[in-house]
Amino acid sequence: MIYITVKFTVRPERADDWLELVDGFTRATRSEPGNLFFEWSRSVDDPQQFILVEAFRDADAGREHVESEHFRVAMEDMSYAIATRPQIVSAEIPGMDGWGEMGETAPREA
Repeated sequence: MIYITVKFTVRPERADDWLELVDGFTRATRSEPGNLFFEWSRSVDDPQQFILVEAFRDADAGREHVESEHFRVAMEDMSYAIATRPQIVSAEIPGMDGWGEMGETAPREA
């Protein structure tokens, strides 16, 4: 599995419409056969910062993603809304195929 986390800091005037701006990109990526998950979160400390957590089946699926037309269009569209160059962590995790369960805690009856 290729696991990627990207931190986007967007311009203040674009922060409230960021998720709308990336909606088409999000839907297109989620429909890729090699995509395992593609999830956005907004920072609780900085309202201009969004975190993208994504994973792809393998390196081929990741390559197909970055070579796609929707990726090219999204990078162009995002360039007008970001305040800084995004920061990324990307790693290959052998033997994983998505989220696993955390062992240290589980739901209990209230």
